[in-house]
Amino acid sequence: MKKEELFALMNSNPAFHLATVEDDQPRVRGMLLYRADENGIIFHTGTMKDVYKQIVKNPKVELCFNDFKNGVQLRVSGSLEIVDDRVLKEEITAHPTRLFLKGWKEDGSMPDFYNELAVFRLCNGTANTWTMDRNFAPKENIIL
Repeated sequence: MKKEELFALMNSNPAFHLATVEDDQPRVRGMLLYRADENGIIFHTGTMKDVYKQIVKNPKVELCFNDFKNGVQLRVSGSLEIVDDRVLKEEITAHPTRLFLKGWKEDGSMPDFYNELAVFRLCNGTANTWTMDRNFAPKENIIL
């Protein structure tokens, strides 16, 4: 698959699993993509969460997206960077898919909202896909 097709797969299937490491223990949880394009794969969490602490300590992660309709799994590995950009945080908060953030901002659930909302970007990751048809074929890594 080409990079553009991989970004389209991610954006069409925004629920993904994120793998981090805590000490010597892998940790995996579901996350929600904000967007994926040539500028990186962007998602967010709260600074009070364990996942944030794990990423700060070790920014190497793997993301796993699934397109169940077409039988494609996409794994992306790389290092995350924290994006401290208030304009981007405003954009994310105003997006129709993130109305829950606006609620947390306004109801005081996150009293220091802009410092408690952590935005991450993965650039130059390595992606590979899996399908049942290619189950035993060697991996083909694509740099994003």
